[in-house]
Amino acid sequence: MTSNSDSDASNAAKDFFAALPHAAALGIVPEKIAGGHAAMSMPWAERLVGDPASGVVHGGAVSALMDTCCGAAAMSHGQAGGGAATLGLRIDYMRPATPGQTIRAEATCHHVTRTVAFVRAVAVDDDAGRPVATATGTFTVAAP
Repeated sequence: MTSNSDSDASNAAKDFFAALPHAAALGIVPEKIAGGHAAMSMPWAERLVGDPASGVVHGGAVSALMDTCCGAAAMSHGQAGGGAATLGLRIDYMRPATPGQTIRAEATCHHVTRTVAFVRAVAVDDDAGRPVATATGTFTVAAP
């Protein structure tokens, strides 16, 4: 069962995401933002390629996808209120994303204090068994 605070937080996160110009520029698509969880995808596009010889998406685009997904997960947690700002984000790149494939990120907010949300995320391409990257992050949040 979803509480009103979870629903309100999810709606605020969706509204916040819709206003992010970098997400639109990168082609990031929100798949789910609710209850402390977020899933987003970023289709492969030539403009995102960091190495023209291989066609691999630039790590900065992957980083932006993961940061955005983590922030949305933090904002949609029922114990968090208002916006979210990244305090710290550690991204471990496991391998290059396969050229031509969509990159998908999923994030979960696993703990919220009065002012900080703690989030974990993973990014994959079509080979979901081999992550492209993993992330852990902390985000400022306001009391609901």
